[in-house]
Amino acid sequence: MNTPAPRKRREMKIKTATVTGVRQISPDLIRFSFDCPEIVGADLGFTDHYIKILFVPAGADYSWPFDMAEIAETQPRELQPVRRTYTFRTVDTVAGTFDIDFVAHGTDGLAGPWAQQAQVGDVIAFGGPGGAWKPETTYEHYVLAGDEAAAPAIFAALEHLPAGTTAKAFIEISSNEARFNAPASDNIEVVWVPRDGATHGTLLIDALRQDGYPTKKTSWFIHGVAEMVKETRKFLFVEGNVDKADASISGYWRLGMTEDQWQASKREFNEQNEAEELALSKA
Repeated sequence: MNTPAPRKRREMKIKTATVTGVRQISPDLIRFSFDCPEIVGADLGFTDHYIKILFVPAGADYSWPFDMAEIAETQPRELQPVRRTYTFRTVDTVAGTFDIDFVAHGTDGLAGPWAQQAQVGDVIAFGGPGGAWKPETTYEHYVLAGDEAAAPAIFAALEHLPAGTTAKAFIEISSNEARFNAPASDNIEVVWVPRDGATHGTLLIDALRQDGYPTKKTSWFIHGVAEMVKETRKFLFVEGNVDKADASISGYWRLGMTEDQWQASKREFNEQNEAEELALSKA
Protein backbone atom coordinates (compact mmCIF):
# COMPACT_ATOMS: atom_id res chain seq x y z
CA MET A 1 0.00 0.00 0.00
CA ASN A 2 1.43 3.35 -1.06
CA THR A 3 1.58 6.05 1.58
CA PRO A 4 0.23 9.37 0.27
CA ALA A 5 2.87 12.03 -0.04
CA PRO A 6 2.50 14.80 2.55
CA ARG A 7 0.79 17.89 1.25
CA LYS A 8 3.21 20.67 0.45
CA ARG A 9 2.42 24.04 1.95
CA ARG A 10 1.75 26.53 -0.81
CA GLU A 11 4.43 29.16 -0.79
CA MET A 12 3.15 32.59 0.22
CA LYS A 13 3.81 35.59 -1.94
CA ILE A 14 5.21 38.06 0.55
CA LYS A 15 3.99 41.66 0.63
CA THR A 16 4.96 44.50 2.93
CA ALA A 17 3.06 47.25 4.70
CA THR A 18 4.22 50.28 6.68
CA VAL A 19 2.67 51.43 9.94
CA THR A 20 1.09 54.88 9.50
CA GLY A 21 -0.94 55.11 12.71
CA VAL A 22 -1.24 53.53 16.15
CA ARG A 23 -4.28 53.98 18.41
CA GLN A 24 -5.43 52.30 21.64
CA ILE A 25 -9.15 51.61 21.09
CA SER A 26 -9.80 49.66 24.33
CA PRO A 27 -7.77 48.42 27.29
CA ASP A 28 -7.11 45.22 25.31
CA LEU A 29 -6.95 46.40 21.68
CA ILE A 30 -4.47 48.48 19.68
CA ARG A 31 -5.50 49.54 16.16
CA PHE A 32 -2.74 49.84 13.59
CA SER A 33 -3.15 51.61 10.27
CA PHE A 34 -0.96 50.47 7.38
CA ASP A 35 0.02 51.72 3.95
CA CYS A 36 0.35 48.92 1.39
CA PRO A 37 0.66 49.89 -2.30
CA GLU A 38 0.73 46.19 -3.23
CA ILE A 39 -3.01 45.80 -2.54
CA VAL A 40 -4.04 48.70 -4.79
CA GLY A 41 -6.53 47.33 -7.31
CA ALA A 42 -6.90 43.96 -5.53
CA ASP A 43 -10.30 42.27 -5.64
CA LEU A 44 -11.23 42.08 -1.96
CA GLY A 45 -14.98 41.64 -1.96
CA PHE A 46 -15.38 39.65 1.26
CA THR A 47 -15.80 40.91 4.82
CA ASP A 48 -13.50 38.37 6.49
CA HIS A 49 -10.26 39.10 4.61
CA TYR A 50 -7.17 38.21 6.61
CA ILE A 51 -3.40 38.22 6.27
CA LYS A 52 -0.64 36.08 7.78
CA ILE A 53 1.98 38.36 9.33
CA LEU A 54 5.53 37.02 9.58
CA PHE A 55 7.28 37.54 12.91
CA VAL A 56 10.98 36.82 13.41
CA PRO A 57 11.46 34.66 16.54
CA ALA A 58 13.59 35.84 19.44
CA GLY A 59 17.17 34.70 19.02
CA ALA A 60 17.18 34.78 15.22
CA ASP A 61 20.09 36.63 13.63
CA TYR A 62 18.14 38.14 10.72
CA SER A 63 15.39 40.72 10.23
CA TRP A 64 13.19 41.95 7.43
CA PRO A 65 13.86 42.08 4.49
CA PHE A 66 14.69 38.40 4.04
CA ASP A 67 14.19 35.68 1.44
CA MET A 68 11.76 33.01 2.65
CA ALA A 69 13.34 30.22 0.59
CA GLU A 70 16.81 31.07 1.85
CA ILE A 71 15.64 31.25 5.46
CA ALA A 72 13.95 27.85 5.10
CA GLU A 73 17.22 26.34 3.90
CA THR A 74 19.62 28.03 6.30
CA GLN A 75 17.71 28.40 9.58
CA PRO A 76 16.52 25.67 11.97
CA ARG A 77 12.75 25.35 12.21
CA GLU A 78 12.58 27.11 15.58
CA LEU A 79 14.24 30.22 14.11
CA GLN A 80 12.15 30.46 10.95
CA PRO A 81 9.49 33.20 10.66
CA VAL A 82 6.31 32.55 12.61
CA ARG A 83 2.96 33.23 10.94
CA ARG A 84 0.14 34.87 12.85
CA THR A 85 -3.27 35.46 11.28
CA TYR A 86 -5.03 38.82 11.53
CA THR A 87 -8.29 40.01 9.96
CA PHE A 88 -8.65 43.41 8.33
CA ARG A 89 -10.86 45.77 10.29
CA THR A 90 -11.00 48.03 7.24
CA VAL A 91 -9.34 47.85 3.83
CA ASP A 92 -9.21 50.34 0.97
CA THR A 93 -7.87 48.91 -2.28
CA VAL A 94 -7.98 52.30 -4.00
CA ALA A 95 -5.75 54.04 -1.45
CA GLY A 96 -3.82 50.85 -0.61
CA THR A 97 -4.47 51.01 3.13
CA PHE A 98 -5.86 48.77 5.85
CA ASP A 99 -6.42 48.67 9.62
CA ILE A 100 -5.76 45.71 11.95
CA ASP A 101 -6.70 45.38 15.62
CA PHE A 102 -4.18 43.60 17.86
CA VAL A 103 -5.05 42.07 21.22
CA ALA A 104 -2.14 43.31 23.31
CA HIS A 105 -1.61 42.50 26.96
CA GLY A 106 1.24 40.81 28.78
CA THR A 107 4.56 39.66 27.38
CA ASP A 108 3.65 36.22 26.01
CA GLY A 109 3.73 35.39 22.33
CA LEU A 110 5.05 37.41 19.41
CA ALA A 111 2.28 39.59 17.99
CA GLY A 112 1.09 41.10 21.27
CA PRO A 113 4.52 42.23 22.45
CA TRP A 114 5.25 43.55 18.95
CA ALA A 115 2.06 45.62 19.00
CA GLN A 116 2.95 47.14 22.37
CA GLN A 117 6.21 48.60 21.09
CA ALA A 118 5.65 49.10 17.31
CA GLN A 119 5.74 52.66 15.97
CA VAL A 120 4.84 54.63 12.86
CA GLY A 121 7.33 53.76 10.15
CA ASP A 122 7.76 50.12 11.16
CA VAL A 123 7.32 47.57 8.37
CA ILE A 124 5.55 44.19 8.47
CA ALA A 125 5.84 41.33 5.99
CA PHE A 126 2.78 39.21 5.30
CA GLY A 127 1.11 36.69 3.04
CA GLY A 128 -2.40 37.08 1.67
CA PRO A 129 -5.03 38.44 1.82
CA GLY A 130 -7.34 35.45 2.03
CA GLY A 131 -11.07 35.44 2.72
CA ALA A 132 -14.25 33.66 1.69
CA TRP A 133 -17.39 35.11 3.33
CA LYS A 134 -19.66 38.12 3.11
CA PRO A 135 -23.34 38.84 3.83
CA GLU A 136 -25.56 37.72 0.94
CA THR A 137 -28.90 39.02 -0.25
CA THR A 138 -30.46 35.54 0.04
CA TYR A 139 -30.88 35.96 3.83
CA GLU A 140 -33.19 38.16 5.88
CA HIS A 141 -31.22 38.09 9.13
CA TYR A 142 -27.68 37.48 10.39
CA VAL A 143 -26.42 36.18 13.71
CA LEU A 144 -22.71 36.81 14.27
CA ALA A 145 -20.67 35.85 17.30
CA GLY A 146 -17.03 35.81 18.34
CA ASP A 147 -14.36 37.19 20.62
CA GLU A 148 -11.90 40.03 20.05
CA ALA A 149 -10.13 38.08 17.29
CA ALA A 150 -13.38 37.71 15.33
CA ALA A 151 -14.73 41.22 15.99
CA PRO A 152 -13.04 42.84 12.94
CA ALA A 153 -14.75 40.42 10.52
CA ILE A 154 -18.05 40.72 12.41
CA PHE A 155 -18.01 44.50 12.35
CA ALA A 156 -17.00 44.58 8.68
CA ALA A 157 -19.99 42.35 7.94
CA LEU A 158 -22.33 44.64 9.89
CA GLU A 159 -21.09 47.55 7.78
CA HIS A 160 -21.89 45.68 4.56
CA LEU A 161 -25.31 44.22 5.28
CA PRO A 162 -27.59 43.99 2.24
CA ALA A 163 -30.45 46.47 2.23
CA GLY A 164 -33.50 45.31 4.16
CA THR A 165 -31.67 42.76 6.32
CA THR A 166 -31.17 42.75 10.08
CA ALA A 167 -28.36 41.47 12.28
CA LYS A 168 -27.56 40.60 15.87
CA ALA A 169 -23.91 40.37 16.93
CA PHE A 170 -22.55 38.86 20.14
CA ILE A 171 -19.05 40.13 20.98
CA GLU A 172 -17.08 38.53 23.80
CA ILE A 173 -14.70 40.88 25.64
CA SER A 174 -12.64 40.65 28.82
CA SER A 175 -14.87 43.02 30.81
CA ASN A 176 -17.43 45.81 30.38
CA GLU A 177 -14.57 48.31 30.47
CA ALA A 178 -13.07 46.67 27.36
CA ARG A 179 -15.84 47.78 24.97
CA PHE A 180 -14.88 49.60 21.79
CA ASN A 181 -16.75 51.36 18.99
CA ALA A 182 -19.19 49.13 17.10
CA PRO A 183 -21.29 49.79 13.98
CA ALA A 184 -24.65 51.26 14.91
CA SER A 185 -27.89 51.44 12.97
CA ASP A 186 -31.59 50.65 13.39
CA ASN A 187 -31.20 47.19 11.82
CA ILE A 188 -28.21 46.15 13.98
CA GLU A 189 -28.11 44.95 17.59
CA VAL A 190 -24.76 44.44 19.31
CA VAL A 191 -24.67 42.39 22.51
CA TRP A 192 -21.49 42.61 24.60
CA VAL A 193 -20.58 39.45 26.52
CA PRO A 194 -17.97 40.19 29.23
CA ARG A 195 -15.91 37.19 30.34
CA ASP A 196 -15.09 38.66 33.76
CA GLY A 197 -12.65 35.82 34.38
CA ALA A 198 -14.70 33.01 32.85
CA THR A 199 -13.09 30.60 30.38
CA HIS A 200 -13.04 31.97 26.84
CA GLY A 201 -16.20 31.11 24.93
CA THR A 202 -18.31 29.68 27.75
CA LEU A 203 -20.49 32.75 28.31
CA LEU A 204 -20.67 33.39 24.56
CA ILE A 205 -22.28 30.03 23.78
CA ASP A 206 -24.59 30.55 26.77
CA ALA A 207 -25.72 33.86 25.25
CA LEU A 208 -26.37 32.22 21.88
CA ARG A 209 -28.39 29.42 23.46
CA GLN A 210 -30.47 31.86 25.48
CA ASP A 211 -31.20 33.90 22.36
CA GLY A 212 -32.42 30.84 20.46
CA TYR A 213 -33.16 30.47 16.77
CA PRO A 214 -34.53 33.41 14.74
CA THR A 215 -37.73 32.89 12.76
CA LYS A 216 -36.35 34.76 9.73
CA LYS A 217 -34.17 33.08 7.11
CA THR A 218 -30.84 33.42 8.91
CA SER A 219 -27.15 33.20 8.11
CA TRP A 220 -24.77 32.43 10.98
CA PHE A 221 -21.17 33.68 11.27
CA ILE A 222 -19.54 32.17 14.38
CA HIS A 223 -15.78 32.35 14.91
CA GLY A 224 -13.50 32.36 17.94
CA VAL A 225 -12.01 29.88 20.37
CA ALA A 226 -12.34 26.27 19.18
CA GLU A 227 -14.04 25.00 22.34
CA MET A 228 -16.86 27.53 21.88
CA VAL A 229 -17.15 26.62 18.20
CA LYS A 230 -17.54 22.92 19.08
CA GLU A 231 -20.47 23.67 21.40
CA THR A 232 -22.01 26.10 18.93
CA ARG A 233 -21.93 23.47 16.18
CA LYS A 234 -24.02 21.20 18.42
CA PHE A 235 -26.40 24.07 19.15
CA LEU A 236 -26.83 24.79 15.44
CA PHE A 237 -26.52 21.50 13.59
CA VAL A 238 -27.74 18.95 16.15
CA GLU A 239 -30.18 20.79 18.42
CA GLY A 240 -31.38 23.38 15.92
CA ASN A 241 -31.22 21.44 12.67
CA VAL A 242 -29.63 24.46 11.00
CA ASP A 243 -28.42 23.71 7.48
CA LYS A 244 -24.61 23.76 7.38
CA ALA A 245 -24.82 25.79 4.18
CA ASP A 246 -26.32 28.60 6.28
CA ALA A 247 -23.35 28.84 8.64
CA SER A 248 -19.76 30.01 8.49
CA ILE A 249 -18.27 28.56 11.65
CA SER A 250 -14.64 27.92 12.54
CA GLY A 251 -12.15 28.08 15.37
CA TYR A 252 -9.68 30.93 15.03
CA TRP A 253 -7.62 29.56 17.93
CA ARG A 254 -7.66 26.97 20.72
CA LEU A 255 -7.01 27.18 24.45
CA GLY A 256 -3.46 26.22 25.39
CA MET A 257 -2.17 26.10 21.81
CA THR A 258 -0.08 28.36 19.62
CA GLU A 259 -1.47 29.13 16.18
CA ASP A 260 0.95 26.63 14.64
CA GLN A 261 -0.17 23.86 16.99
CA TRP A 262 -3.83 24.68 16.36
CA GLN A 263 -3.48 24.73 12.58
CA ALA A 264 -1.67 21.37 12.66
CA SER A 265 -4.52 19.78 14.64
CA LYS A 266 -7.50 21.69 13.24
CA ARG A 267 -8.44 19.18 10.55
CA GLU A 268 -8.57 16.31 13.04
CA PHE A 269 -10.55 18.48 15.49
CA ASN A 270 -13.13 19.28 12.80
CA GLU A 271 -13.43 15.64 11.76
CA GLN A 272 -14.04 14.61 15.37
CA ASN A 273 -16.72 17.28 15.70
CA GLU A 274 -18.51 16.06 12.59
CA ALA A 275 -18.38 12.44 13.75
CA GLU A 276 -19.81 13.36 17.15
CA GLU A 277 -22.56 15.46 15.57
CA LEU A 278 -23.51 12.61 13.26
CA ALA A 279 -23.72 10.19 16.19
CA LEU A 280 -25.85 12.61 18.21
CA SER A 281 -28.18 13.18 15.26
CA LYS A 282 -28.80 9.43 14.97
CA ALA A 283 -29.30 8.92 18.70
